[in-house]
Amino acid sequence: MNFIELSQARYSLRNFDVRKVEQEKLDLVLKAAQLAPTAVNYQPQRILVIESDEALTKLKDCTIFHFNAPMALLVCASKDEAWKRSYDGKCHADIDASIVATHMMLQATELGLGTTWVGHFDPVAIRNAFSIPSDLEPVCILPIGYPSEDAAPNPNHNKRKDISETVSYNSF
Repeated sequence: MNFIELSQARYSLRNFDVRKVEQEKLDLVLKAAQLAPTAVNYQPQRILVIESDEALTKLKDCTIFHFNAPMALLVCASKDEAWKRSYDGKCHADIDASIVATHMMLQATELGLGTTWVGHFDPVAIRNAFSIPSDLEPVCILPIGYPSEDAAPNPNHNKRKDISETVSYNSF
């Protein structure tokens, strides 16, 4: 599958099968995270694998959007380790974590797994539930697993604006 086909195949999975993700597949998803580009290659990402029944129960107290996935990846970034733009001090922790999460989502798709990006969570609850250090910013949760038999993309999945609506050349 080429990259465009992979990108088209990936969708936000909200209906997971109960099967567990094999360690070999999880390792490849985490390898994709390790290889993802980050600003100045500072690699500020920190990923918490949430897989035990106890941890998954704690996750359910932090967000309603867990979709009963058999596993989730909590993607955080160290604000202290991330590159800051010299012109205005913009910290790239959230950007780097987003790039990392995207790489993991695409790798999961290639492996026959599904994910969805969850940004709707209680940051205080998640910080407390998982003892997240103060220098780490929780960026997103990626529930991950196999699609259930009746899983399907949202009807809006294939609705894309024409490129001419989103791309300009030389000025807006």
